[in-house]
Amino acid sequence: MPTPKKSTSGSKKPLVYGAVIVVAAGLLGFASYKATAPDSSSTDTSTAPAAEVSADPQAGIYPELAKLARRDTGDKLAVGRADAPVVLIEYADFKCGYCGKFARDTEPELIKEYVEDGTLRIEWRNFPIFGEESENAARGAWAAGQQDRFWEFHAAAYAEGAKEKGFGKDRVKALAQEAGVKDLARFMKDLDGEAARAAVAKDQEQAYGIGATSTPSFLINGRPIAGAQPKETFTRAIETAAEQAKTAGKAGAGTTGDPAKGSGDPAEGSEDTVKDSEGSAK
Repeated sequence: MPTPKKSTSGSKKPLVYGAVIVVAAGLLGFASYKATAPDSSSTDTSTAPAAEVSADPQAGIYPELAKLARRDTGDKLAVGRADAPVVLIEYADFKCGYCGKFARDTEPELIKEYVEDGTLRIEWRNFPIFGEESENAARGAWAAGQQDRFWEFHAAAYAEGAKEKGFGKDRVKALAQEAGVKDLARFMKDLDGEAARAAVAKDQEQAYGIGATSTPSFLINGRPIAGAQPKETFTRAIETAAEQAKTAGKAGAGTTGDPAKGSGDPAEGSEDTVKDSEGSAK
C-alpha cells in the first residue's frame, strides 16, 4: 500500500481555529487511507467510514469549519452562486482514484441538481499528498483556472485512465490543451510560478489544519464528510444544510433588532492551535 508523500511546497505552520476543530479533525482523520488510495483497483466505497447525517440537524456541524467557505465571486476554482445557502468544500488530489470516482459519478449530478438551482456552491481546494506529480497537477489546475478553464482541466485530469498516464509537465500541458486553455505559454509560466505554488500551499495547509489526512475530504456547511461516499450521503447533507439555512434566515428576519438573540455560535472568538501539518499525512 503506497504511503502519501509529504508536500514540498509551502510552509508547514499549524492553522489556528476554534478548540472544537480538534473533534472535527478526528472525524476527517478517521477516514482510512485504504478507502481513498490512489492506486486502489476497487471502486467499491461500501467499506469507507460512513458519514453521519443524523436526525439532529445540528449534529456533526462545526461553525468554525463553515467559516472556511470563501464565497469569493472571483474564485476561479469554484462553481455556483457566491451567496448559495450551502457550500461544499472539496479537498482532493488528482492522483486519487476515489477523487476521480466522485468527480465522474457524483459531482456532475450534484451540480445538475443543486448548483444549477442556486442551492449549492462547490469550492475546490488543491490537496496534493502523493508527491511531485500531484503537485504538478494541482498547480496545473490552478493555472488553467487563471484562463477560466479549471473545470475543463478538472474533467480531463479525472477522466477514466488519465491518472495512469501520470502528471509530468508534458502531460499536464497536454491536459491543459485538451481543456481548451488558449495561451499555453502563459499556462506553463503560471504552472511554475510562485503564485501557483502559494495558492496550492494555502489550500494544502488548510486541509492539514482541519485534520484531513486522506482524499477526498469534504465540508458541507461545516459538516465533515470523509471519503467518496455514496451520492445519498451528500444529498442528505446538502438538503439538511439548505433547510437549516432557510430556517435560520426566517429566525433572523423575525428577531431583527433584538440584541438578546445572537448567532448561537458558542465557539465564536475561541481559538486554539491544532496539530502541525508535519506528519499528518503519514
